[in-house]
Amino acid sequence: MAIQHLVLLRFTPSTPADEIAACMKDFAELPKQIGGILAFECGADVSPEGQSKGFTHAAIVTFVDAAARDAYLPHPAHLAFVGRLKPCLADVLVFDFVI
Repeated sequence: MAIQHLVLLRFTPSTPADEIAACMKDFAELPKQIGGILAFECGADVSPEGQSKGFTHAAIVTFVDAAARDAYLPHPAHLAFVGRLKPCLADVLVFDFVI
């Protein structure tokens, strides 16, 4: 069964917009570097409901299965991205579910 990996990001107030855009671009490059990813989507919050709790950006990574997700987590490209992203983040929420 495929796995949806939902990532919600809250950047620090001091992170410039161009740095946020660069981080999201780097995130979108991961499927080219790591196998087992069926789809990748990301974007900024545009909801008029005001329920984002400060999270401004989201990404959904769809994996072939749990094994592909499990291989992604310690993958060097993913770890390098996380290392680059962490200094820019105030908070992150990750939620995986089966589809």
